[in-house]
This record gives sequence, C-alpha cells and structure tokens, in this order.
Amino acid sequence: MNQVVVIPYPIIGHTTPLLNFCNKLSSFSSQKNTLYTVVITQHCHTLIASHPPPDNVRFVTVPNVTSPYSPDTVAFYIAAQNAMQNQLVQFLDRVDDQLLVKYVIADVMMRSAFEVANKRKIPVAAFWSMSASMFTFLYHAESLDHFVHTQMYGPGSEEIVEHIPVISPISLADLPWPNQIFREVAPHLKSLSKIAKSLLLSTIYELESDAIDEIRSKVTIPVYAVGPNIPDFHVQRNMPSDESSYVSWLDSKPRRSVLYVSLGSLISVSSAQIDELLDGLKQSGVNFLWAARGEKDSRLSGDCGSNGLVVDWCDQWRVLSHSSVGGFMSHCGWNSTKESLFLGVPVLTFPIIGDQLLNKKLTCDDWKNGLQLKAESYVKREVIEVAVRQFMDLESEMMTILMENLKRIEGICRESVEKGGQTNIEIDCFIKESGTYLGSGC
Repeated sequence: MNQVVVIPYPIIGHTTPLLNFCNKLSSFSSQKNTLYTVVITQHCHTLIASHPPPDNVRFVTVPNVTSPYSPDTVAFYIAAQNAMQNQLVQFLDRVDDQLLVKYVIADVMMRSAFEVANKRKIPVAAFWSMSASMFTFLYHAESLDHFVHTQMYGPGSEEIVEHIPVISPISLADLPWPNQIFREVAPHLKSLSKIAKSLLLSTIYELESDAIDEIRSKVTIPVYAVGPNIPDFHVQRNMPSDESSYVSWLDSKPRRSVLYVSLGSLISVSSAQIDELLDGLKQSGVNFLWAARGEKDSRLSGDCGSNGLVVDWCDQWRVLSHSSVGGFMSHCGWNSTKESLFLGVPVLTFPIIGDQLLNKKLTCDDWKNGLQLKAESYVKREVIEVAVRQFMDLESEMMTILMENLKRIEGICRESVEKGGQTNIEIDCFIKESGTYLGSGC
C-alpha cells in the first residue's frame, strides 16, 4: 500500500477543501490501495470530527499552532510554518517501512512542507484552496505596489484598476492588496514549477476558465482544476429533521423565506457593526438564522426579535440545502462562495478582508449571483434593513433576473462534477499522470 501525506494550512477554511479533495480522490477505484494521511491540528479535527472520513483516509492530529496573534496575521503564518515543519519531520521519521510515503499534497501556503519533502526527495502536489482568480491576482500582484501606494487605497475608493491579466476592471477598494500574508505567499507562487510536480486548483474550469488558462500559461507544471471540494451536493432541498433546534426552526418557516447569515470562522467584525447588523436584520422583518461562531455569547446574547435565531454553530451545507432558506449573507470566503453557487442560493455580500474582496467582485460583477451590501467599512442599520428586505423579495424583477442567472450557473457547476464531467476528467488525469506515486499503476 502506498501512503500520501496531506498537509493543509492549519485553519478550517483551508483544511476542509483539501480534506474533501482527499475524500474524492479516495473514491476512485485506482486509489483503494492508497492511504491518505491528513496531518491536522487538534482544533480543526474537533470541527470536522462529526464527519468520519473514508476507510483509506486517516487523520494524524498535531498540537494547535500557538501564536499570540490571530490567524490573519503574518505572525501566525510564520508560526504555522515552523510548527508544521517540525510535525512533518517527526512523522516522516516514524513511518513504517511497509507504508512508505510516496507523495505529499500540500497547501501552497505551507511553504515549509515543500522544503521538507524536497529535501527528502518526495514529490509534492501543490493545492491552492482559494479561487483561480486569486492565484492569478497574486501572481501579478508585485506590479501593483507602485500603483497602490500612489492612489487613495481603502474602503470606498472609486479608483479602477484595469491592467491585471484576466481580472475584469476592479475598484481599488476591492483589491486584496496590500496584505502582509499575501506578500509572503506571492513570491512562492512563481517558484512552484521548481518545487512541485503539479498544481491543483480548488475550482471548476467552467467557472474560472480565463484565470485557469492564464495560470497554465505561466506555470510550467501540469495544472488541474479539481473541483469545488465541498460536501457531496447530491442532497435534497428538503432534508429530514433531527433534534437540532435550528433545523426545527427552519422546518417551521415558509419556503425560501429565511436569510442565512454567516461571516466566517476566522475574522471578526467590530461590536458596533455586529449591533448594526442585528438591528438591521430585526427591523427588516425577514426571517434570519445567524451562525455566529464565537460571537454569540459575548456580542449576540440579546433579543433577536420574533424573526431571528442566533446559534453558535450549524452545518452550513445542510442549512443552505434547506427549502426554507432563500438567501445567504456571506463574508464571501471561497468555500461559502462555491457552496452558494452549487446549491443555487443568492448571496448578499459582506466581505471583510483578503480574498473575500475579490470573491465579492466575482459574485456581484462577473457571475451576477449576488448583490453588494458592504460598500463602506461600516454599514448602518438603516442600510442593512432596506438591503435585506429588497434582497429577500425573490419575486421582484431584480431578484427574478438574478435567480435566473444563478440557476444557469448552478447547472454549469453541477454538470462539471457529474460522472464524465470536466472535474472528474481532470482528477483522473492527475491520478494517471502522477503514476505510481498515487498507486494508480500507470
């Protein structure tokens, strides 16, 4: 049996798509004799423990990355490199001779994993967990430095940037640059051809064909668009109830009447903005379910009105699949963006930082499957109230047009991941071209 070691960047938004990709890989008949070992932090393992992996995917849990700074800082990025490098070295030193590591799949942001694997002459596939458009943007980002520093940069800036390859005209306010973590990652992208055997993009070709073609023109190793890497979308819109209070609450609401609110699991917004959001939602009269992650006890413990429910956690895929959910107020993380497309749920965008800004632009301007809520750094309750009410009026002319477009995109996305679709073709090519490393026998 061959063993493939999988190294995610140690935050849940990067761990989940890479794990879903491993689950997908393991389902191919040629992979039944390949063991996928995912090195995962205790924190991330706790968050996914309720979803057991296939028989040939296992977890090796390691201590959490310790840093006095939040995961959106360079300090955390550096701490993650050091911690995971040490853990990977220790793991490889302990490997049984009967289960040698033949291949490594590592998140592009885990630069230290590439260093360890290269030193031991273990081939590596690089996994990119953000959009292909974001990869393209960062690949060319250094050329933006002079432009950004000579313009009025920040929320509300109306300056338009038009010279980034395959990125349609974008406002300066929507640029995820300068960002210190991305400054660390950007140079690494241009070295991938030297340190990796292939590049795996967590997207579908039909959704980002221009960006993927641009990447293939710049990167000299094989590039594969290996799908959305979200939960299995073969799920019914009307799902059976269980004892979860939020599911029972959703069951009691009319079809497409609930706005699901989630601002991600990583970056917080200010307490003042939380108050504005909550009051705006209550005043809108629209039913809403807010997955507040760690914010519930400290900042959302008050009255949610007769139309709202706030929970610490929920199964987002299950919620978005529920027939009573008609819209999604999202921070525009890439995983949430893909889930909304595949489940045909329109998005009211509330990006906070980083690639979320570019994903918002893709959602509102390019794919036209959502509307913009947050155009300034701070949004008042009156604006939120009106925007939510208009967004959830799904019978209006504006929303009817948006929903027709979303339905078309949903169909394109789903067709790509069906048997014989482009996603499965590219995954199959990756397996075959990786040869005996993945146990394909080719």
